[in-house]
Amino acid sequence: MIHVAVMGHGTVGSGVVEIIDKNKKEVDAASKDEVCVKYILDLRDFPGDPHEDLLIKDYKIIVDDPEVDIVVEALGGIDLAYKYTKEALLNGKSVVTSNKAVVAEHGVELLKIAKEKNCSYLFEASVGGGIPILRPLNTSFRAERIEGITGILNGTTNFMLTKMDEEGCDYDDVLKEAQSKGYAEKNPEADVCGYDACRKIAILTSLSMGKTVHYQNITTEGITNINKVDFEYAKKMGASVKLLGLSRNLDGECMALVAPFMVSDKSPLYAVRGVFNAVMVRGNMLGDTLFYGQGAGKLATASAIVSDIVDCSINKGKTIECTWKDEEAVMADDSKKVFNYFIRVKKEAFDNLVKSVGIKEKVVVESVSDEIGFVSDRISEDKFLKAKEICSNSIINYIRILDM
Repeated sequence: MIHVAVMGHGTVGSGVVEIIDKNKKEVDAASKDEVCVKYILDLRDFPGDPHEDLLIKDYKIIVDDPEVDIVVEALGGIDLAYKYTKEALLNGKSVVTSNKAVVAEHGVELLKIAKEKNCSYLFEASVGGGIPILRPLNTSFRAERIEGITGILNGTTNFMLTKMDEEGCDYDDVLKEAQSKGYAEKNPEADVCGYDACRKIAILTSLSMGKTVHYQNITTEGITNINKVDFEYAKKMGASVKLLGLSRNLDGECMALVAPFMVSDKSPLYAVRGVFNAVMVRGNMLGDTLFYGQGAGKLATASAIVSDIVDCSINKGKTIECTWKDEEAVMADDSKKVFNYFIRVKKEAFDNLVKSVGIKEKVVVESVSDEIGFVSDRISEDKFLKAKEICSNSIINYIRILDM
């Protein structure tokens, strides 16, 4: 029998227990053993809960119980989640989680401990919710050199940008709606400022490159400056605006970025609407592969966790190898980040700015009021930032243009 302890009885943790209950036949068959939940850790009381008899408040009971094979970390946050995860691994228990913050901050250390203790640390649900993306990166792409990853990695911002695109809504209005629907927190900073997507692209890139990419080293811009006028321009260009996390392998150096991008209607990512997520992986032999699905939600996320539980069950007493190694990735500087930029500029400054950034095949979008929108030449980030600094009072907004 495989004994599982679930730390956290909130949305995700309760979803894990629900799936193990309702899909018991399928879970046991896939695990080649009977999987049962022995403990549920939570400081709250849940009177009347069908699993009330499994509830405990002391995590030491879990880490000290030799019968517990697998621990699900569904606590959220960083400090306690990291502490409990590390102690469980040091006691030889496999840990599975959806906690992208802990994975991005401490993943390489926890993977190393798991290997030393002949157990596993799995985190499929930390990126893309129920979308199977980390496992394929770790296994299916082993014969490939991953050249790039591009993803819509945050359902909250994709919902907001979709509403702005389809209904012409203002940013403040769609944020309020996202909060009322439970997609955005009262403090939405992690989503709208791009921090959530940043941690996810750091994890994806660490796996694809096999080296540690620290999220703190990734340039991150959110959607707080995007407004409905940007979408008016985008429509004229046959495009939409998406918050993307992307990384590129530039001859062994890593270029990574989170920012709003103009995405052409010819791109598969253009059609990803609402709260859905999608990740496009480019292999040097395979070409582009798209992974699409629900990026969050109780059962979608819990489904990915239970899949990791099955893998740990099958590999009990062994470590599931991970491509992510304890070696620092070399990060490319701004001179190697090259894009076309869509730029909105005041009419009187248009000529001077074009001298600095060029103009792509004289692409000028029909102007709105007293401004001009145009597409720059393909230029490096450092060159663009210098021009932006010089013309800071004249540039109304800018959005990079996706070329993959």
